[in-house]
Amino acid sequence: MSYAEQRQIGRGRIRFPDISPRAYEHPADRGALVALRAIPGFDAVLKALSGAIGERSIRLLYLATSIRVSPRQYPELHRLIEECATTLDVQPIPELYIEQSPVPNAMTIGLDKPIIVISTGMLQLLDEEGLRFTIGHEMGHVLSGHAVYRTMLLQLIGIAQSIQWMPIGVWGLRAIIVALNEWYRKSELSCDRAGLLCVQDPAATLRVHASLAGALNPDEMDVAGFLDQARDYQSSGDVRDSVLKLLQVWGQTHPMAALRAAELQKWAAGTEYQDILAGNYPRRSGDKDAPFSEDVKAAAASYQESFKTSSDPLFKVVGKVGGVMGGVGGLAANRVRDWWQAGRNEPPSAEDANES
Repeated sequence: MSYAEQRQIGRGRIRFPDISPRAYEHPADRGALVALRAIPGFDAVLKALSGAIGERSIRLLYLATSIRVSPRQYPELHRLIEECATTLDVQPIPELYIEQSPVPNAMTIGLDKPIIVISTGMLQLLDEEGLRFTIGHEMGHVLSGHAVYRTMLLQLIGIAQSIQWMPIGVWGLRAIIVALNEWYRKSELSCDRAGLLCVQDPAATLRVHASLAGALNPDEMDVAGFLDQARDYQSSGDVRDSVLKLLQVWGQTHPMAALRAAELQKWAAGTEYQDILAGNYPRRSGDKDAPFSEDVKAAAASYQESFKTSSDPLFKVVGKVGGVMGGVGGLAANRVRDWWQAGRNEPPSAEDANES
């Protein structure tokens, strides 16, 4: 059997042996996690919660209140999760539970052995390929190790709500919650890519995002119009609208549907996705040799590109101010350097420093 044949699964889909999460993770996701870990007290809170929560409590809760997917219960979903695990080479396969809720939702929680939970509202909303994308998305959370931070976020939100009357200490928790929400929004972009790698059909992913946004029959909607909404949202208005946009994502764990759709379609049309399909992707076996500094550099480059290409008015203002201040700072630094190299006895005057 050839290598290409070994990489095929179900209906001609390609599998990705030993794929590293670095292959699909959004640079901003990895960068936000780096920043998150730098928050004072974050590691201490994580260790405390890890010791207090435990796997048994989470698993027992869902065993008692939800339906565990198996060959006998939801056999089609059982087939889908096995195929997604094979596609991304995830072992052991996480348990999948279906919970009764009209709200379309899916999540991955747990510490050492995370589980995937999908609501009945999500099952009723999506077709088979949409569910494949959703399960693949959650499998991406498993492979990237996101579940522990998601579990931490849920627990911290509960703790903060229970001690809101306490003025001391709660603000520290809220700072970590805000940072976790910012990271989690970025991690959703990463795992949308993992879901695409499982379904291998950009149109199917777009239908999921449209359905989450309110399309009752996404096959009859204007796909280009839905993506235009993301462009209009990002470019319309003035700085006041930019501030309103920041307020809208406050406390949100997921990016807005139209923006998620546009971000994923952009990645699907790029070279990274095509390279992965061709078998050119980083392997888990090489993760230990990957320099950590690359994550930081990639995140910085991602944010810089966002500022350069964004049509958001606030981004433009910040970019112009940053450019002006950078130019002034560079001129002043050059004057100081020239003075130092010339061995002058007196530091440069303010007039000298401001000369161009």
